[in-house]
Amino acid sequence: MNAPTDLSRRGFLVTVGAAGATFALSAPAGAAGSYAPTIWYTIDTSGNVVVHVIRAEMGQHVGTAIARIVAEELEADWSKVSFVHVDSDPKWGLMVTGGSWSVWQSYPLYSQAAAAGRITLVEAGARLLGGPPAQATARDGRVTLGGKSIGYGEIVARGDLSRRWSPEDLAKLQPKPATTRRLLGRPAPQRDIPGKVDGSAVYGLDAKVPGMIYARPRLPPTRYGAKVVSIDDREARKVPGFIRALAMDDPSGTVPGLVMVYAETFVAADRAAEALKVTWTPGPGAGVSEADLQARARALIADRSKGGLVVEDPGVDAAFSAARKTVERTYTTSTALHFQMEPVNALAFEKDGVFEIHTGNQWQSLVLPWLAQALGRKEETIVLRTHLLGGGFGRRLNGDYAVAAALASKAIGGKPVKVVWTRADDSRFDSPRSPSVQVVKAALDGGRIVAMQHDCCAGWPTQAMAPFFMPKGANDAPFDPFAINGANHWYSVGAHRVRAIGNDLANETFRPGWLRSVGPGFTNWAVESFMDEAAAEAGADPVAFRLAMLDASGRNAGSAPNAVGGARRQAAVLKRLATKAGWGQALPRNTGLGIATTFGQERDMPTWTGCAARVRVDPATGAVKVEKLTLVIDCGTVVNPDGALAQVEGAALWGLSLALHEGTAFENGQVKDVNLDTYTPLRMGDVPDVEVEFIPSAEAPVGLGEPATTVVGPAIGNAIYRAVGARVRDLPIRPAAVKAAIKA
Repeated sequence: MNAPTDLSRRGFLVTVGAAGATFALSAPAGAAGSYAPTIWYTIDTSGNVVVHVIRAEMGQHVGTAIARIVAEELEADWSKVSFVHVDSDPKWGLMVTGGSWSVWQSYPLYSQAAAAGRITLVEAGARLLGGPPAQATARDGRVTLGGKSIGYGEIVARGDLSRRWSPEDLAKLQPKPATTRRLLGRPAPQRDIPGKVDGSAVYGLDAKVPGMIYARPRLPPTRYGAKVVSIDDREARKVPGFIRALAMDDPSGTVPGLVMVYAETFVAADRAAEALKVTWTPGPGAGVSEADLQARARALIADRSKGGLVVEDPGVDAAFSAARKTVERTYTTSTALHFQMEPVNALAFEKDGVFEIHTGNQWQSLVLPWLAQALGRKEETIVLRTHLLGGGFGRRLNGDYAVAAALASKAIGGKPVKVVWTRADDSRFDSPRSPSVQVVKAALDGGRIVAMQHDCCAGWPTQAMAPFFMPKGANDAPFDPFAINGANHWYSVGAHRVRAIGNDLANETFRPGWLRSVGPGFTNWAVESFMDEAAAEAGADPVAFRLAMLDASGRNAGSAPNAVGGARRQAAVLKRLATKAGWGQALPRNTGLGIATTFGQERDMPTWTGCAARVRVDPATGAVKVEKLTLVIDCGTVVNPDGALAQVEGAALWGLSLALHEGTAFENGQVKDVNLDTYTPLRMGDVPDVEVEFIPSAEAPVGLGEPATTVVGPAIGNAIYRAVGARVRDLPIRPAAVKAAIKA
């Protein structure tokens, strides 16, 4: 295969980030009376362990998961383990929470750090007990030797803990064998939950400091290129508590065209912002519609010179020329918004020469350079204070709202300003999942695919916000991996070509974003819908058709450490799913069972995922009722069972919401739906039965936040076809489209 060696360049940044963090591991740095074998946790003289978590908490219980990793390898007493979410600091290396990376990235880092601490504590404890370390063991926060034992706290108080660990030493440490694990994979109360229930948890919206004022932004008519012509505050001045309105000058280009409305309270800022009259010169995207975006995508796909070749096998064109039969289909998805429950917000001020930004954010390492450029100061004089996120889903990977708050504070001399966006503001300035157009084509011979081509055009979030993350394809053209992951699947399809095309009109009109599952949310809609359509053309059962191609041959064989077993593990998931969901059993009239299977997010950290959707269709109206979702997952080691289940259930329901309910459209350069009266996510009354099974595994843990999102849509689409013979190829699936497909 002629393909780039590192499809995402994530490998590069992860290596750099981890290397920086690992370097810091060699220098203990604990407070007086405590022991810090690494920067990742401390142990005090009472044996209490505090784990330093660099991942954002937005409902996924990541603190509990990472603390369990440390406690397992450290052989700590779980009742004495706690954790804190740390503020931004260069010593932490790469700070990002997204892409289903948190546990996957954290597991080797924290387990090696904990193993180093355990070994050092055992050595020091054995010396205090008067025996050889080789005969000592650690368990539940104590070191035991020859019938005597000593607690970690006493070792910290009395022992010689001077041993140092180099990065090379740490790299040699292997996690405990799965057979010896006592904590990982076993249920435990989620330490992340109580504060959210009793109100003690502090979200970004809760942050406050003495003397702060409030502000609400007034948004320009276009995301880019708008210029403030005039501000008329005569009506705003009538609002009690109004202070002033200022146009923001943003050297970073992150939030161009904003006008900030300051007031003593948020209510006053909100009312004054509504009363304020601002005249802008709009940017070039002012007249763009959803239809324009889709039309541009189709035109770009038709131009064979466009895009980066993510996969480019020799002989694709020859295979199509020689094929007995070809199948070609086009699939689309509409613009989708994040609509996290907590609208974006940030509190900013300067104190003692440091600019503090109090907020919830998913990618501090990305946002800090923007802040430095916007404020005209060095990164080391800026800190992002970490707070909980009332939902993230990728919206807070983009920290544009933090830049807005920093600029608002700078504009009035560094005084504390709390900038809060209304729901409508948040929606209009969201980083939506771009609409997409995909053309999938296959050559069939002997009842199976012998060549396949997948062209996908969408707005590219990585180009908009992190262009350094973009690799080059086999044709030396750059592409956004997060807008094409999933198309480079694990099926053996003969000669394979995958082309990613950036929708330039989309990137000029809005700021495309990473929304839960990102590219696989639409690429797998196309791949798994197409596999059913190709199976029908070949006269094959959809499950058997897939299993024949999941043979783990060639590049699909898998590799260590994260993809051991390759496509054979995906095949095992599919087989178990078919059995569990009752594939092939008779169903009532107008009821169908559809299946889909994917590897989740990225080939170098595959989460083998399968979904069966049982749906009932009303042929008269086209209404679709999802009765049950059955999911089977192989994610390697399950670190935190309760958190894992919650992640899969939440992701599956989001996938259902995107499949049947969610979607907006651009009108005149803006999304037309800005609140939950017209943008209608899944409601409680439409939640089906959800059954989840994890395949037992001792392999490396991978990601769970997003994979289930990617399979539900195509499973529903395939179920509709099996229920009433109607094929839908556009997301979201609206009743009118189903009814039209039935008539067709």
